Amino acid sequence: MAGDVWVVVETLRGEVSEITYTMLAAGRQLADGLGAKLTALVLGNETEALAGTLGVADQAICIDHAELAEFNPEVHLRVLGAVLEEQKPRLVLLGHTAIGTDLACGVAQRLSWPLAVGCRSFTEDSDEPQYSALTCGGKLIATGPLPGPSCVVTVMPGGYKPEDGMADKAPPIEALAVPGGFEAARTRFKAYIEPPAGDVDISKEPILVSVGRGVQTQDNIALAEELAKVLGGVVCGSRPVVDQGWLPTTRLVGKSGKQVKPKLYLALGISGAPEHAEGMRDAELIVAVNQDETAPIYGFAQYGATVNVLELMPALTEVLRKN
Repeated sequence: MAGDVWVVVETLRGEVSEITYTMLAAGRQLADGLGAKLTALVLGNETEALAGTLGVADQAICIDHAELAEFNPEVHLRVLGAVLEEQKPRLVLLGHTAIGTDLACGVAQRLSWPLAVGCRSFTEDSDEPQYSALTCGGKLIATGPLPGPSCVVTVMPGGYKPEDGMADKAPPIEALAVPGGFEAARTRFKAYIEPPAGDVDISKEPILVSVGRGVQTQDNIALAEELAKVLGGVVCGSRPVVDQGWLPTTRLVGKSGKQVKPKLYLALGISGAPEHAEGMRDAELIVAVNQDETAPIYGFAQYGATVNVLELMPALTEVLRKN
């Protein structure tokens, strides 16, 4: 299988994570450009069921064991490293997530393979496939080759649509025996510790009213709350607002907060710094309100208004109530 493109399927609590489908969309492009096969590698328990929506791939390789049911960095690294060392695919795609970066760095070090992190898109314009990645908080775009003979890559969300990597069918499945040696692992998965409930999950909300430094004081958050209520959405915010304690950390949008993709993202008094943009630029519709017409957020918002946000919020709320 040397020369093929592999996607390491990421799962959480028995379900395939969305980043997997983003990787499959990217992997399909790469495999077609290289004239190679696309393989989905599934590590887990009852893996054939997990492979049921991975039909964008040409095949799925499943390694099934109870110890792989939940992510264990030591066990998964031992199994993944052993399989990749034997099969030597051309490219190995993992998600740019806590799980994916943990495995990617470990595999690259163990096998002495090159590693490209934070990639958003790929091209096949030369003898070697090329990557494009955001760096320096999104202020710069780094590009370069994915060197051979094998290379490990982490894929960021945003460059490819997850739905392009989804299929309501399973690819042909090949079962591989579990490589030995991980039975002596010192790490064991015990249980998930759930965070306390009580706040909304902004990553699942279809309408978000997001506030930034431009709202000026904590008292003005109430204006955003009223506007969100009539819109049927919830309030979230950028780093300055959360750092000052005006909103809880569960409402933070950005690189160090939540990645959101609502149908409407209303950005009020937000400049659009790269750290914030990384968390919301994939929203279906972005409407920005900022008196600074040079604010970066106008570079990717579909609509905008350079008006006083504190005057706009109550006026817009009143109009919406009447309609």
